[in-house]
Amino acid sequence: MEVLVQKFGGTSVASYEKMKEVCKIIEAHKEKYKNIAVVVSAMGRKGAPYATDTLISMCTNINDRPTKRELDMIMSCGEIISGTILATMLDSMGIPATFLTGTQAGIITTKAFSNAKIKKINPKKIQRELADGKVVIIAGFQGGTEDGEITTLGRGGSDTSAVAIGKALGSDLVQIYTDVDGIYFTDPRKYSQAKKLKEIEYEEMLELASLGAQVMHSRSVELAQKYNIELYVGLSCSDIEGTYIRGSKDMKLEDKVITGLATCDNDAAITIVDIKIEDVSKLFEQVAINGVSVDMISQTAPKDGKVNVSFTIAKDDLNECESVVEKFVSKENIIVDEDITKFSLVGLGMKHTSGVAAKVFKIFSDNNIAVKLITTSEIRITCAISSDDKNVAIREVAKEFNI
Repeated sequence: MEVLVQKFGGTSVASYEKMKEVCKIIEAHKEKYKNIAVVVSAMGRKGAPYATDTLISMCTNINDRPTKRELDMIMSCGEIISGTILATMLDSMGIPATFLTGTQAGIITTKAFSNAKIKKINPKKIQRELADGKVVIIAGFQGGTEDGEITTLGRGGSDTSAVAIGKALGSDLVQIYTDVDGIYFTDPRKYSQAKKLKEIEYEEMLELASLGAQVMHSRSVELAQKYNIELYVGLSCSDIEGTYIRGSKDMKLEDKVITGLATCDNDAAITIVDIKIEDVSKLFEQVAINGVSVDMISQTAPKDGKVNVSFTIAKDDLNECESVVEKFVSKENIIVDEDITKFSLVGLGMKHTSGVAAKVFKIFSDNNIAVKLITTSEIRITCAISSDDKNVAIREVAKEFNI
């Protein structure tokens, strides 16, 4: 059974008018695909009556620390509302449709409320409804435990639901419809001349997602890569062609060294002066125990049994991290820098192209941009620079690499 899986985000189903556009997209694809499964998010964004954040506030207005179990119960209602309305609308157009909750669709998860992981999917009910000629609408972002508890999947959960359902149904393609018309070289809000990508490789997309690109969540891309499911990201209410995320063997590879650029302003850098060498591992162990994730790290050469260590963390974790660091050195030996932007270049072409870093550093030097920290991988270069230099860096790098 060949099945097309489509996912429509909150802005795509935010109103009856937008849902009518969604119905037209589904109807158009029915000409090519006999079997279509549709995953939906809750209606609209924050402030909308049935948006996830609005539903959460119904509990937090009463109790500022509601249990995660109860939050999952109320959060799951958003997708149930949008899915039921969409199925009803399709029926009114003469397109047979039915709605299934995550649990009814056979999505079995762990019991980690608000951040559950999918353990398995039993697609038999979906397949039966498809065999009856119906478009099957499925609530994204949710599932259920083996003992009947309702769970939600955390950030990016609806995208993850769609890809997992695609895998369970044997689909080769999952279409993700959202409020952007594809994936750009960099955020168009930060650089107005950013070019849209026709295609991007899984690894590149994963790097960009981990660095702050918000179009796709890394969980869904990882799943698509694992099972070689092609993803399409596009605008729901437009004929503008979007972007495909696929494996390199399926791509028309060009001599493009850099595919994408991501920036993140949510981190701070901590430098510890003259920490004992033997305390470095203990420090990072304690930081981890306190639930703080460390990203970029650099260390000077040892001198008299001591080193200087610099690393970046989320600004939200700054107080927590400083309290740990103060157990190893005095406050005078701690330097905090909140004026940083993580500036990252990503591209598979870097694997086989020399001199990329040299070009980047020349751009920075020519424009008096100081590099505070740097990390690299086979397909990524990340530099910590001053936030004031971000826009110049984006513009000049885009010019140099013609992206």
